[in-house]
Amino acid sequence: MLKRIFAIFLMAAVAGPVPVRAQDAAAPFDADLQRLAEILGTLHYLRGICGPNEGQKWRAEMQALVDAETPSGERRNRMIASFNRGYNGFQQTYRSCTPAANVAIRRYLEEGSKISRDLTARYAN
Repeated sequence: MLKRIFAIFLMAAVAGPVPVRAQDAAAPFDADLQRLAEILGTLHYLRGICGPNEGQKWRAEMQALVDAETPSGERRNRMIASFNRGYNGFQQTYRSCTPAANVAIRRYLEEGSKISRDLTARYAN
């Protein structure tokens, strides 16, 4: 799944495998996954007001991340809260597309890509 997120940020396209963790205990990469979830929430909102008609694309990518990681309990709640924090934070700031919103989109795509590359290099099988 980490490879999938990497591809999303680079090409917004294909998916790859991710190690599955069904445990509720924190994984060493949880902070990065939570940040990635927050970025997906941000992109879900900003691309909705600035981007092409992507519909639920970024929300679906978040769901795919949760499904692939299969967190339970508190881990799952933290990932979802991170996505919502990203969405809600920008919803309060931007009501329409602005040049600053487009800059934010580019920066979040770059940050998400970097997180994905780092996670893939560190933890992918």
